[in-house]
Amino acid sequence: MADPQLLSSVRALVGREYGHVYAWDAVNAPMIRHWCEVIGLQNPLYTDPVAAAGSRHDGIIAPPPMLQIWCMEGFHMNNYAPGSTSENPYEVLGLIESYGYPSVVAVNSELTFERNLRLGEKLYYTTRLDSVGDEKTTGLGTGFFVTLVMSYFSQTAAGDEKVGELLFRVFKFKPAHAHKAEPQASAEPVPVAAKRPKPGMSDDTRYFWDGCKQGQLLIQRCTHCATLRHPPAPVCIQCHSFDWDTQQASGKGELYSFVVMHYPEVAPFDHPNPIGLIELDEGVRLIAGLVGVNRDELQIGQRMQVEFQTFDDDLALPMFRPLAQ
Repeated sequence: MADPQLLSSVRALVGREYGHVYAWDAVNAPMIRHWCEVIGLQNPLYTDPVAAAGSRHDGIIAPPPMLQIWCMEGFHMNNYAPGSTSENPYEVLGLIESYGYPSVVAVNSELTFERNLRLGEKLYYTTRLDSVGDEKTTGLGTGFFVTLVMSYFSQTAAGDEKVGELLFRVFKFKPAHAHKAEPQASAEPVPVAAKRPKPGMSDDTRYFWDGCKQGQLLIQRCTHCATLRHPPAPVCIQCHSFDWDTQQASGKGELYSFVVMHYPEVAPFDHPNPIGLIELDEGVRLIAGLVGVNRDELQIGQRMQVEFQTFDDDLALPMFRPLAQ
């Protein structure tokens, strides 16, 4: 049961709005180009002045997902643009922590957009503590879901105009701890090993997991136009045919992107836990665990080879190992 004083203090903060955080720079073409290069976007509305001028937008626009980028502090933490508030919009997290909830994990983030941004616009955002839920117990532990909403505005001569919104939710919690068995006079308690969670399986995906048990990396293929698709789906993304079979992939590809999971540490995974997005030589991409890697030496474009590993005696998963140079 949560401390009544904590609940009272937290609820008093809900609805509070925090001051402006300004963008260092106006919306500009170089930053848009760099962002598009990193993400892999090739839409001419974002980078080609001639093509964009001939569109209904009458000029270059910024990719909508960049909304959050413009007002970030940059490489150094809390190095915000001049004029930005010094208020801490995350003070509720500190308050909850002072009552014995030390851990935090991001839960979800949702961006919404009112309109496209154009070159030269100068942005700022404000933050509102939208809600703090009742105390909940999850697999990670017991704590509170905290939701903040950042509203983004463009400064215009006619008055500031809202251009988008970011909802950001975190879970502030006390980590769960396994209960220790009472000492037994006759026998030592036997620890229960955590099993690896099984992937969701349906009629559309069963062939893939059955193939893994046979040491085969099977990719769904449209029998009408031969388009490969992954993740599996009931209909072809090109010709919309419902007919399909499978093609066995070579298992070779390149590391298209990767992350290294440090926290939260969830059994039975080893941490840090490297996970890669692999672009197979056949042209499709899939997410898989990486093995035999030094995370500090991982490189985009690195050649990879699949290997199948079995967990808990019955779960076969495709993992990827760097190819020897």
